[in-house]
Amino acid sequence: MISIILILVLFINGIISVANAGSEDLLENLPLEYKQLGFKEVGRAKFSVLFWDIYNSSLYSKSGNYYHDNSPEAILFKIEYLKDITTEDLLERTVEQWKHLNISESQYTPYISRLKAIWPNISSGDSLTMLVEEKKSIFYFNNVKVGVITDKAFSKLFLDIWLSPKTSQAKLRAQLLKGNEL
Repeated sequence: MISIILILVLFINGIISVANAGSEDLLENLPLEYKQLGFKEVGRAKFSVLFWDIYNSSLYSKSGNYYHDNSPEAILFKIEYLKDITTEDLLERTVEQWKHLNISESQYTPYISRLKAIWPNISSGDSLTMLVEEKKSIFYFNNVKVGVITDKAFSKLFLDIWLSPKTSQAKLRAQLLKGNEL
């Protein structure tokens, strides 16, 4: 009887320890509820090609606004995938969008190998989130930290794919910003 009680106590303590560990280090495991971190939704959008839904995206900031140039606050950008996509395809689409924005190859090339090391193959239902905070971009795969890019220029370069006035997806940009761009 005592051994059963001891096992239950250890089990309950283990559950409490795991729960507390997740909430103490927000940069290691991103909570599912961003409101807990003080983020407000700026906007959300679904990206579709013809009749195929590819992903849902959401943009969050502390103020609920988006500052296109030199954002003074933390930003979260989350993509929830509705289709499978390989790392190679994800990189290829990213480079295509940078080319569309007329970003020079010398600007984005240094990030390709780093992104290849960070981004996994994606299955339907997976999510990739980027937290921009204190001059660094922190990537999460299914809310677990998978990598960091510490170059401040990267975050704007990456977010411009969706949020630049020159994006190839103007409708998606409008839904993500909902008039909350400063």
